[in-house]
Amino acid sequence: MSENKHKERKVNKFDSEKFDGSKAAADDIQEQKKNNKRIVFLVIAILVLVAALAYIGFYIYNNYAAEQETTTLPVSTTAAPTEPALPAAEIDFDSLKEQNDEIYAWIRIADTEVDYPIVQSTQSDEFYLKHSAYDKSWIASGAIYTEGVNKTDFSDPITVIYGHNGYKTTMFTTLHKFEDEEFFNSHPYFNIYMPQRKLTYQVISAFKYDDRHIMNSFNFLNPEELAGFQMEILSPSSPVRNTRDSLDVTIDENSKIVVLSTCITNQKSNRYLVCGVLVKDEKTN
Repeated sequence: MSENKHKERKVNKFDSEKFDGSKAAADDIQEQKKNNKRIVFLVIAILVLVAALAYIGFYIYNNYAAEQETTTLPVSTTAAPTEPALPAAEIDFDSLKEQNDEIYAWIRIADTEVDYPIVQSTQSDEFYLKHSAYDKSWIASGAIYTEGVNKTDFSDPITVIYGHNGYKTTMFTTLHKFEDEEFFNSHPYFNIYMPQRKLTYQVISAFKYDDRHIMNSFNFLNPEELAGFQMEILSPSSPVRNTRDSLDVTIDENSKIVVLSTCITNQKSNRYLVCGVLVKDEKTN
C-alpha cells in the first residue's frame, strides 16, 4: 500500500513539473507576441513621424520658393507694377504735439546745427522770440517759428521762417555757414518735415539783406511784386551773397519759396537770408 502511494506521488510530481513547464513556455510565447506588437507599433510610429516631418519640410520649402518667385522676378517680367513703399517718417510728431500742439513742422539742414521743430503761435507773432518750442517755457534763444501771415502747410509763394543768431551754435546761427562759397556749393538742399510729408528745398541763394519785415513789405498776391522779390532772391543786390547758377526747377508764379531769416552779429539793421525753392514733395508713413 505504501509502495503504491509512493509511485502515485512520483507520477503527480512529474505531471506537475510537466504542467509548470508548459505554462512557462506559453507565457514566453505570449510575451514574445507582445514584444513583436510593440516593435511593429514603434516602426509604424517612426514611419508616420518621418512622413509628417517630410510633409512639413516640403510645405515650408514650397512657401519659401513661392515667396522667392514673387519677390525676385526676372528682369524681363511683364507683371503689373506695384505701388512703391512710402519712406518712413523721420519725425515723431505725435510725441512732439503732446509737448506743444503748436509744433507743425521740422527743419533739418545737413552739416549745420539746424535740426529743430517749427512752431507758430496762436497768441502773438513775437511769442517764440523768447519761448521754447518744446514746452513754451521762457528761453532767451527762442524757437524756430513762422508768423500768422503764413499758412502752416508751406503753400504760400513766400514763407519766412525766423530763428535767432548768436546763441553759441543754436537756432539759426549756423546758417552763416552758407557765407562760405564752398559750403554753399556743396550743400544744395535742405528738408522740412510735416506729418506724412517730406519737403525738399533747393538753396537758391544766401545773402545779406536789410531788416525790413518781408511779409509786411510786399504783397505777394500781386504778380509784379512777387516777381520782383523772386528776382532779388535769384540775383541779390548785396555784395555779400552766394547764388546757384542752375536750379532743378524754374522760378515762376507757382513756385513755393522758403526764406530762412536770422540776424547778423553787430549789424542790427541787417538780416542774413537763406532762400530755397520747393523741388520735391513726398508722402511718408
